[in-house]
This record gives sequence, structure tokens and C-alpha cells, in this order.
Amino acid sequence: MKIPSEFDPIRPFEPEELPEAFERLLADDTFRRVMSYVLPEIPADAVAAKMRMCHTNLDFQKAFCYGFLDNLLKAASDGCDMDASRIDTGKRYTFVSNHRDIVLDSALLDKMLIDSGFTTTCEIAIGDNLLAAPWIKDLVRVNKSFIVKRGAGIKEMLVNSRQLSEYMHFVISRKNDNIWIAQREGRAKDSDDRTQQSILKMMAMGGEGSVIERLRQLHIVPLAISYEYDPCDYLKAREFQLKRDVEGWKKTKADDVLSMQTGITGRKGRIHYHCAPCIDEWLDTLDPDMPKGELFASVAEHMDREIHAGYRLYPGNYIAADLSRGDRTFADRYTEEDKKSFEKYIAGRMALIDLPVKDEPFLHERLLTMYANPAINHEAAVR
Repeated sequence: MKIPSEFDPIRPFEPEELPEAFERLLADDTFRRVMSYVLPEIPADAVAAKMRMCHTNLDFQKAFCYGFLDNLLKAASDGCDMDASRIDTGKRYTFVSNHRDIVLDSALLDKMLIDSGFTTTCEIAIGDNLLAAPWIKDLVRVNKSFIVKRGAGIKEMLVNSRQLSEYMHFVISRKNDNIWIAQREGRAKDSDDRTQQSILKMMAMGGEGSVIERLRQLHIVPLAISYEYDPCDYLKAREFQLKRDVEGWKKTKADDVLSMQTGITGRKGRIHYHCAPCIDEWLDTLDPDMPKGELFASVAEHMDREIHAGYRLYPGNYIAADLSRGDRTFADRYTEEDKKSFEKYIAGRMALIDLPVKDEPFLHERLLTMYANPAINHEAAVR
């Protein structure tokens, strides 16, 4: 298939481009160190030979990523599963999910799609702010990622958004692949997951026909991702205080790298992915003459309800909600032993926060809120 050249700056590598990309990666000292850490039992020559045998991006994912993720889940989680019963594994979708972990949200989805019977994984939307080095950019494009350009002026942003949208429509309609994109730019640090209308507006810039028809052409599936424990929770709490206390504070690339490393290697407990029904049929119930502002608001609200309803909740979520509000609304969902264990966990996370002057009550409240919001939003969605 010939891919329009306008997509060249953002698309994943095509199979014929992989050999050159592999050689660049294998020649990079940092990449070789990463591979020796990820695959310590495999000699470098064997890694190189295995990589050169991969003829497609999916080959690479199955040869390297699937096994790595399987081992990672065994070491750093208590299991991961996905409920895909409401979708057809023979079709292709745009998965729009809440965003918990910079790397693993989409990476684990790839593994779960294979485990659920899909014959392909998904193309992954990744912000260019995370591409801290040339070898990382090469690696993500080998791994079926397409690049979301950040930080442009208004005119350039509109051009970039249209290009991104048109590429997503091309992936679904012509490449016959799945897509993953977060429901908002960046992670919801307080776990109050809300779909940004700007993401939906971007999606509707490509395709043909009305706004409803354009969204329908992407076959959007709301995807709820639930982690029992967020390895980056203490880093997120620290960021809240820094943003509050330091005027103009912004994360650096080093902060992003630390979050990626911590998210990958840290303790996660149980993990669950839940696919809501594709929204195509629901979109058909909307009034096509609805003002665009109301339409995007309605779609965002529907996405949020589906994601919130799809959460899998754990004792810590209910305990945090009760502690945050000072009541016992969810007391029947956990034991006193659960509560003691969770309070000990939060105390341990507090101890990890490295700040010159720690606002202990504020940081404690932020940590509780991260775990409470999924329970609060879920209860509101399923009423």
C-alpha cells in the first residue's frame, strides 16, 4: 500500500524501512544498554539477529514486546486481563482510554488485543515531548507509534491536528489497523478522567461527511484502564505541590523519563482493561442538526460514562473515597485489614516524595484523591 507522503513525518515505519531503523538502533549505545537490561539472558548478537529477522512491525512486537510485557506483568503486577466481550475481534477500532501510565497503557493494550484474539495490535498516538532521544523516536516508530506534535502556535496546531486526524482515518479505513489514543492530552494526575472535547474535534477534522459521520468512521471504543496501584502516584503528588508553589514550574524531559521508568518497573497490583461497546450505534441516535458545541459535549459525556462504568475497583479505591470524605459510604466493600494495608501503602508513598518543604496534609490529600476518584465516578456512572 502506498502511504501519502504527507504522513511521513508522523507515521510508524513501514516494513521496507525497518532494516535501516534496526541498524540505527543496534548502533546506539543507549539502546544496547536498554536491551541488555530488558533481556539480560540473551547475548547482544542474538538480540541483533532476532531483530533482523523481523519483517513487519507486528513481528517485532511479537518477538520482543510481548515477551517483555509478559515477564513484566509476572514481576510487577498481580495479573492483567481485558474484557473485550462487547466488541468484535474481527473489526478495527479507535480505542480511546483514560490515561494512567505513559508507556504501559498502550503497550499492555497491544498484548491484551493479541490475547483476546485480534490478529493485529494497534497504532499508538504518542506526544513528541516524550521523544527525548533519536533512538527513542526510532523505537516507537518501529513499535507502531504515530507522533502527535505538541507546543505549536495556533495556526500550526490546526495544520498538525488536521494531519493527525486524516492519518487516523487513513489507518482505520485503508491500513485496516486499530488505534489507541488517550482521552486527553497528558495523564489525569488526580484520576478524574474526563474526555477533552478538543480530542474529539481533532478526530472530526478528517474523514468525510457530517461530524457524526466522521466520528463514526473511526469506530470509537471507550476503554477503561484500572490499576490497583499507580507506581507514579507519589511523583504525581509531588508535581501537584510543585505546580502550586513554584510559579511557572513545568516538567522536564528528565521528569518524563523518570515517570516512564517508574511506571514500567513499579508495583501495580491488579490491572484490568474494559472495552465498552463501539459508539457507532449510539452516534446514530443523535440529532444530526445538533449544534457542534452540544454534539461534542454529548459525545464527551457519553465517553466518560462508559469509561467510568467500566472501571474495575479495588479495596483501596473505596477506602480512599471514605477517607477523603470522612464517611463510611463504601465500608461494606473492604475489611479493616484492607484499610490498614492501604493506609500503610499511602504512608510509604508519602515517604518517597522528595521535596525541600513537604506539605504533608496536602500531599496526603492528593494521594487519596487519586485513588478515590475512580470509585466516586464509577458510582455516579452506574446509578
